[in-house]
Amino acid sequence: MSQSAQRIVNNPKFQELVAKRSAFAWTLSIAMLVIYFGFILLVAFGKSFLGTPIGSGVTTWGIPVGVFTIVSAFILTGIYVHRANGEFDELNRQILEESK
Repeated sequence: MSQSAQRIVNNPKFQELVAKRSAFAWTLSIAMLVIYFGFILLVAFGKSFLGTPIGSGVTTWGIPVGVFTIVSAFILTGIYVHRANGEFDELNRQILEESK
């Protein structure tokens, strides 16, 4: 490993960045898995609920629940990108400055 790479790896801010980013990514991943598998379990065991019409129309509860499942993936991705572009990029910039 080169000397500059070794300085980066040994930097406490790098360790902080890795720990924060990993914990945040795992948290969002678990949230998405809960939403997705919750939807799958609802499809498997809650067919009567998902098939219940909303109001007097033909739309059932399955449509908004399915849309929520898809949209939640975009929202969680946006949350990660927002934090990555702010806090994580700032830590990365500091690490690179200190390694020069």
